Amino acid sequence: MQRYSILWADDEIDLLKPHILFLQQRGYDITPVNNGAEAIELSDAKHFDLVFLDEHMPGMSGLEALSQIKNTKPNLPVVMITKNEEEQIMEEAIGAKIDDYLIKPINPNQILLSIKKILDNKRLVIEKTNLSYQQEFRKISMAFLDDMDHVQWSDIYKKLVFWELEIEEADQEMAEVLEMQKVEANVNFSRFIKRNYENWLNNPKVEKPVLSHQIMRKWVFPELKAGEPCFFILIDNLRLDQWKTIEPILSEFFNVDKEETYYSILPTTTAYARNAIFSGMMPSEMAKTHPDLWVGEDEDDSKNNFEDDFLAKQIRKNNLNIKFSYNKIKRIEEGRDLADSINNLFHNDLNVIVYNFVDMLSHARTDMAMVRELAPDEAAYRSITKSWFAHSPLLEILRKISDKKAKVIITTDHGTIRVKRPFKIIGDRSVNSNLRYKQGKNLGFEGDKVFEAAKPERFFLPKTNVSTAYVFAIEDQFFAYPNNYNYYVNLYKDTFQHGGVSLEEMIIPFILLSSKNA
Repeated sequence: MQRYSILWADDEIDLLKPHILFLQQRGYDITPVNNGAEAIELSDAKHFDLVFLDEHMPGMSGLEALSQIKNTKPNLPVVMITKNEEEQIMEEAIGAKIDDYLIKPINPNQILLSIKKILDNKRLVIEKTNLSYQQEFRKISMAFLDDMDHVQWSDIYKKLVFWELEIEEADQEMAEVLEMQKVEANVNFSRFIKRNYENWLNNPKVEKPVLSHQIMRKWVFPELKAGEPCFFILIDNLRLDQWKTIEPILSEFFNVDKEETYYSILPTTTAYARNAIFSGMMPSEMAKTHPDLWVGEDEDDSKNNFEDDFLAKQIRKNNLNIKFSYNKIKRIEEGRDLADSINNLFHNDLNVIVYNFVDMLSHARTDMAMVRELAPDEAAYRSITKSWFAHSPLLEILRKISDKKAKVIITTDHGTIRVKRPFKIIGDRSVNSNLRYKQGKNLGFEGDKVFEAAKPERFFLPKTNVSTAYVFAIEDQFFAYPNNYNYYVNLYKDTFQHGGVSLEEMIIPFILLSSKNA
């Protein structure tokens, strides 16, 4: 175990010898001094892991010494010890970034607890986290043997995300164990989707999750109330773990009133899943009912230019007499403009804001070497998302919304998965370019390691011709053509993609927030 070095400054240091002996017997090296000036000099000259600083000392006070120590060693932990319980003194010490605050008289166990909380905290948390996950590991693995329903699969995914975030700071060995369990989970989840997805869409009597085309009618429209605007914010490509990463930032301004998950339809792409959200229809229904708005795979136009039109039609179909706005943010300037004008939206019943950043980031990984270096794995991907959000116009928009009485819904259209294993597929020039699903005729592949929709009508997917089929990648696979196979494998391996079947792509967050300030 690491041996820590502690500097202790107190004008009555001789009276603290029993405490110092107590700590030395437990493996801590203590350097005692009896004034603030010497504490500053020693902290500059030597390495210490922690400083105990008496607040009231003759000459230079503890607060004055604290200020100078922090100027030269801003990351050196300091514990303030004082007889003074005045709130002003406490606030001044906390403002100077102390790590703990103890009131005299102090006892040895109090000191030991403070040391462990500061110096041993990370090790103790890691040990406890590893032990707790080891206990949970077996429960999760045993659950894979059961015939789980969609609710249980959502719960399993939430647990895996929880442990992934907990273990992020732990030892690499435990992180690798969790990664293997996630792989096993996706193997079993893909089997579950193969068995049940088609039945969800065609059997009205079967128990099924809320799907993309149902969330507006089932979860959003019921939240609309006269006099209280609702902001529906769709951050595309936002996985559950990314939501949990940005949640602490929002907790300063909002309460989380509801945290649900729903299932994205297939393909898990913007063109299909997001259009389904705003239209309230499945893709084949959109193509048949609104051929003027639906853009098929065989057309070059953007697939999501008519989301506001689809939304307007869904609102009328549900007989809602409301005022609504629709804003799509693709560039930072558009986000800033919306932040500046957000007060103009409070007279609407529903304000939809589509934010494209996370999707652009995931696709940028395949195009930009720098971004690829910055986000080599899930932990780094979450970190970039958190950094973006903390400095984005979207956070400023949410801050301004929190100042007034309004409901906020945050959700997404689909998630994304880091792909690792190529899967060979053959198709003609008309086949779409997505790496996680293929649509076309005469698709060629070997084995059953895909999810095939040979009859697209059963999946409520459009058919461009009689022999059209859809094939979805499962688990962490991505499709690659035999031509230039190695080139494309090296280009796309370990990138974040979507369109297929995985926990990360299909089980996605739906969050209802209320302001703490209004």
